[in-house]
Amino acid sequence: MRKEAVFRIRILTTCVLLLALVLVARLYQIQILHAEDYQERGEQQYVHTVEELYDRGSIFLTTKDNELIASATVRSGYVLAVDPSKTENAEALYSALDPHIDLDKETFITRATLSNRTYVEIDTELSEQSAEAISGLDLRGVQLFRNRWRYYPGNTLAARTVGFVGYAGEEKAEEQTGRYGLERYYEEILSRPQDRLSVNFFAEIFSNLGDLVFDNDDKREGSIVTTLEPTISRMLQEELQETNDEWGSKLTGGIIINPKNGEIYALDAVPTFNLNDRTGASVEDFQNPLVENVYEFGSIVKALTMAAGLDSKAVSAGTTYYDSGKLELDTFTIGNFDGRGRGTVDMQEVLNQSLNTGVAYIVDTMGKNRFRDYFLKLKLGSETGIDLPGETHGLIENLNSPRDIEYATASFGQGIALTPIAMVRALSVLGNGGKMITPHIVKKIEYKDGGEKEILFPEGQQVWSEETSEEISRMLVNVVDDALRGGDVALPNYSIAAKTGTAQIADPNNGGYYDDRYLHSFFGYFPAYDPEYLVFLYTVEPKNVRYASETLTEPFMDISKFLINYYNLPPDR
Repeated sequence: MRKEAVFRIRILTTCVLLLALVLVARLYQIQILHAEDYQERGEQQYVHTVEELYDRGSIFLTTKDNELIASATVRSGYVLAVDPSKTENAEALYSALDPHIDLDKETFITRATLSNRTYVEIDTELSEQSAEAISGLDLRGVQLFRNRWRYYPGNTLAARTVGFVGYAGEEKAEEQTGRYGLERYYEEILSRPQDRLSVNFFAEIFSNLGDLVFDNDDKREGSIVTTLEPTISRMLQEELQETNDEWGSKLTGGIIINPKNGEIYALDAVPTFNLNDRTGASVEDFQNPLVENVYEFGSIVKALTMAAGLDSKAVSAGTTYYDSGKLELDTFTIGNFDGRGRGTVDMQEVLNQSLNTGVAYIVDTMGKNRFRDYFLKLKLGSETGIDLPGETHGLIENLNSPRDIEYATASFGQGIALTPIAMVRALSVLGNGGKMITPHIVKKIEYKDGGEKEILFPEGQQVWSEETSEEISRMLVNVVDDALRGGDVALPNYSIAAKTGTAQIADPNNGGYYDDRYLHSFFGYFPAYDPEYLVFLYTVEPKNVRYASETLTEPFMDISKFLINYYNLPPDR
């Protein structure tokens, strides 16, 4: 009997100790690990409303030294409100508050004198400094409450890529969600539930006791770390804006990517907008044309056609053909950009002089079915899988046509339309050894509970051989060294592979193409035989200029020189 009693006492003691440990662990979790969260809840509970202060995960850019810079975060401040029933002199009150608020006098007086109201918000994003100054004025009827809101330190920096939060509409009129860009794509990770608060301390201790032992929450909240480099992103935006202004274009965009692993260092388009003040911006400004719009890119596609010809053994760099300046196919006539023939020329000159008849010759030699197979391997008609919302697929139905003309025009980038990001994915295959990549912006998720997840991508399909990749790179280096601006822009110590593109813009109303509207594009990668950076630029409907070599050569070379210096790339020749 004595042994049995001792055993029972030990069991009871063990249970009590276990319960005490659980309680201590729970208290530690509340008072230490989540002290800041509960402090915020307390402030809301006694100072403002019973809803939680706004919270959301951050979006970080990554510097070249792997330092994290916030692109989207949460800023703390105050709500400034007035009680109209206590406002005796609205004009005097405005004069006192004017140095600290951003509101015109007429609107302020209208709000501060509303009848039958005891609470009217004047400013919902008041800084700590302004709130402290206003508090010191001791103004009758003026109230200050803690508040938090979404804030974008970069203002316009990568605005179309970062996106923003906004009210979701009538169904969730009081809930802000990611509306565009990364904010929308990673909504499930970045969002935080805006729950009502418990006011019972003991209920708070025991309410989530099960979560201490069992993790029943499938949704893990966190922040996202991107591959976007802040200095490079700012530099790209400035170059795009200067180009757009100089030529009066409708839109100018660009992407800087690592062609070997798909990491995007910068992705932007102008005109753009301020993420913190979207006044005057349109829905079109918010959308991302680099993933949502398709274009006929013209002659930069010739590099892909040439690589396909090389890989299929249909041609080599020294293969010659007779260029009469035009070609008749299916009752249609295609010609070179200037209508002139060059006589007998080799494939290097096809790229150097951007000859339409030359790439049409490649298609005819290799056969349209083999040509189509290469373009399908490049997935020109598919989405890339980039982590941005609204991505659309390319339009390559012409590659299913029985007519030879469709394949000839596709060989020089007309008659097929691609998103800029799909174009960049395909162009990356030229210099990276012939493999497909997955363009992406986020490389890591940092969870709120302390864990993290690196985002990995499977190795892509081999489109053409490493030998083909090296040969097409050599030919594109020759384009820069000898043909682009007569070789004047080539860098003596760095190999750059590049190609320009000038495409006519389709007329959707009358069919065919406009005679005076063009899309200019330019891509290049370096160091050419082991590329770390691929730069892609395009501008839509530049004014009073015909060729991409005139509009985009300087911006491309400026960006390339900046990257070489910024990353301190060693010379490769």
